[in-house]
Amino acid sequence: MLDTSSKPWVDNLTIGRVLRFAAQSFPAQDALVYSPENVRYSYGEFDWQVDRVARGLIALGFRQGDHFGVWSTNCPEWVLLQFATARIGVVLVTINPAYQCSELEYTLSQSEIQGLALIDGFRSTDYFAMLDEMIPEMRGSQPGELRSTRFPKLRWIVDLRGSHPSGTLTWDELCHRGNDVPLSILRDHKGHVSPDDPINLQYTSGTTGSPKGALLTHRNLLLNAFYAGECQNLTEVDRICIPVPLYHCFGCVLGTLCAVIRGAAMVFPYESFDAGKTLQAVERDRCTAIYGVPTMFISELEHPEFGKYDTSTLRTGIMAGSPCPIELMKRVTTEMGAREITIGYGQTEASPLITQTRTGDDLDLRVGTVGTTIPGVDVIIIDPETGAELPDETTGELCTRGHNVMVGYYNMPEQTSAAIDGDGWLHTGDLAIRLPNGYFRITGRLKDMIIRGGENISPREIEELLYQHPKVEDVQVLGVPSRKFGEQVLAFVKLRARQTCSEDEIRDFCRASLARFKTPHYVLFTEHFPTTVTGKIQKFKLRELAIEQLGLHSEANIETA
Repeated sequence: MLDTSSKPWVDNLTIGRVLRFAAQSFPAQDALVYSPENVRYSYGEFDWQVDRVARGLIALGFRQGDHFGVWSTNCPEWVLLQFATARIGVVLVTINPAYQCSELEYTLSQSEIQGLALIDGFRSTDYFAMLDEMIPEMRGSQPGELRSTRFPKLRWIVDLRGSHPSGTLTWDELCHRGNDVPLSILRDHKGHVSPDDPINLQYTSGTTGSPKGALLTHRNLLLNAFYAGECQNLTEVDRICIPVPLYHCFGCVLGTLCAVIRGAAMVFPYESFDAGKTLQAVERDRCTAIYGVPTMFISELEHPEFGKYDTSTLRTGIMAGSPCPIELMKRVTTEMGAREITIGYGQTEASPLITQTRTGDDLDLRVGTVGTTIPGVDVIIIDPETGAELPDETTGELCTRGHNVMVGYYNMPEQTSAAIDGDGWLHTGDLAIRLPNGYFRITGRLKDMIIRGGENISPREIEELLYQHPKVEDVQVLGVPSRKFGEQVLAFVKLRARQTCSEDEIRDFCRASLARFKTPHYVLFTEHFPTTVTGKIQKFKLRELAIEQLGLHSEANIETA
């Protein structure tokens, strides 16, 4: 059991102060290892680099409470920006690298960002071509003098990879400008930062379609990361392999912050997930912990050269992001060697952890539940209709309250009130059972959210897009079971009279506007939808029908915690 009698040392500190403590305590130990570019910073070097970037941001005019976005895959600059913005109180807006134009435009506008750092592209997506389409004013503009009609607050665009399009500042130029900012000015900025200040704006899909930006504070994130490390028994000798994306809480809270609190090393195998490179990093850097969503662990275990990699240094880690198949957990503890692997459950609005298993838990608890609450966090199971608290072993909605609950959704007071009730309980929308021993099992979701390989996908967002297709009369999007991803996106489509359409035509239409992971993997055509007597479409019946038609019976029977 965790010791909850004493106050965590990170409580009432800021992220900047926690990093400074790590740098003073472990100056020569590895802080960050980025395998693709052979970048390696000790804690002393990392802290110095963070100050350098923070001074650069000050030189550009950024002040406490301003919003600065990062749109990039995993890279050292991403991590430096995370800690540099936190050090001077600038709110970091994390942007999914898979976003397409409509998603990016919404996020840039809704977050009211003043600066954006980005790479030149990812896979087939050209980021600067997208920006050029949305911000034609970039052409011919000077850095810092951007005046965009769509994004009136956006002034600075920082190019992280040196292609240097018109109107942008390079990463080196950003850092160089900081040379003119005295350390006394940096200290003054740091002195005004408070633990309860919002420091991170993370976008999460919702049942209303449009993403909502969860505002999270230093205290939210540090306490969550502290207890994530406690549950894994992490110390300064640990080395955490982080193949999960930084834009998500999994990467930038349970990964980077958790490591800094312990003085452990952050090891990034690649800019995005690659099973082979992850296994290679575990062996080369002798990682003791590994993170991932279930589909990542499946890919690693099924890699054709899995047996040639030495993973014997692994001890612990976190599997989270979507329901974890019990048989997969058993393989990770035996074949991969992470005998003390833990399962975490939570959501972005909860910073993200609500529950987690512990390294000392019996195997049946670590493979059959999502653990018990982390210290300082309360959980109740309620009747979703009446709001009454339910007894053990009764299915209801899981609600949480404590240091993990977000400030609220940025500029969305109504959605915030719907998510957090008057007594401070965050309503997760997930169905769960509390066992008599205080451990929890997740049994389903009240809301229609699809979780594919750890990515939250709003069915309504896809439905609203497909309603724009000239041949589509009606559409219902839902998740169906997948052995690899946990769930896959399926679209049930009803066509207009006398129209014909192929599955690929529907997929191509979606790909033009949505991230690839949101594009329906399955498309089924139907003449009618099952409804209640009041006309409400019954998605659970559509799911049953899809399982039957697609032959997904074995996937549907996979047991999860």
